[in-house]
Amino acid sequence: MTQLKASGQEWPAADEEAFKQPIRQQYETQGHPYYASARLWDDGVIDPAETRRVLALCLATARHAPGERRVSACSACDERAPA
Repeated sequence: MTQLKASGQEWPAADEEAFKQPIRQQYETQGHPYYASARLWDDGVIDPAETRRVLALCLATARHAPGERRVSACSACDERAPA
């Protein structure tokens, strides 16, 4: 578009719309959560009713993962904090 303006030409609105429409369509299609999940780009879509259970499972898994524990920003949450 900058090149058109530099040469003193205008981009017709119909041509601009024809250019943008496939991009919008691709965005709408590929922006859907099931599109990404079907391609294994994520770990799946969580049913909103299951969010609390899945989050608890993920946090429990992370808590029991081997490796160095980092100090929490919340000392009450850090199991090594003095009582």
